[in-house]
Amino acid sequence: MPPFESTQFTVWLLQALCAVFLAILFLQSGLDKVIDWKGNLGWLTGHFAKSPLRGVVPLMLATVTVLELAAGALSAAGLVSLVATGSATLAFWGALLSAVSLVALFFGQRMAKDYAGAGGLVHYFLLTLVAVYVTRLS
Repeated sequence: MPPFESTQFTVWLLQALCAVFLAILFLQSGLDKVIDWKGNLGWLTGHFAKSPLRGVVPLMLATVTVLELAAGALSAAGLVSLVATGSATLAFWGALLSAVSLVALFFGQRMAKDYAGAGGLVHYFLLTLVAVYVTRLS
C-alpha cells in the first residue's frame, strides 16, 4: 500500500474499492445461483420462454454462474494481492471478467425483451469499466 500522503494512494484506494465491490457483487450472485439452482432455473425458464434462447436456459445459467464465480474470486484475490503486494494484476483480470459477465447478462436481458432489467445493468457495467481502467494505472 502506498503512503497515505502520496498521490498513488488514491489510485490504490480506487483499485481496492472496485475489487471489493466486484467481489461482493459476483460472489453473492454466483453463490445464489449455486445454492438455489432449481429456483433460478425455474425463473429463467419462464423469463426466456418466448425468446430464441428458450432451449438453452440451463447452459446459459451454468455459463453465467461460472463467469460470476470466477469474476468474484478473481476480484477477491485481486483485493488480497493489492493489500499484500500492491499489485493490481488480479484485480484487473477480475474486473475484465466482470465486464464479460455483465455483457452476457445484458445480452440475455435484451433477448428476453426485459429492457428495464437490461437498463438496470448499465450502472454496474460503468463501474466495471472504471475498475478495468483504474487497475491498469499502477
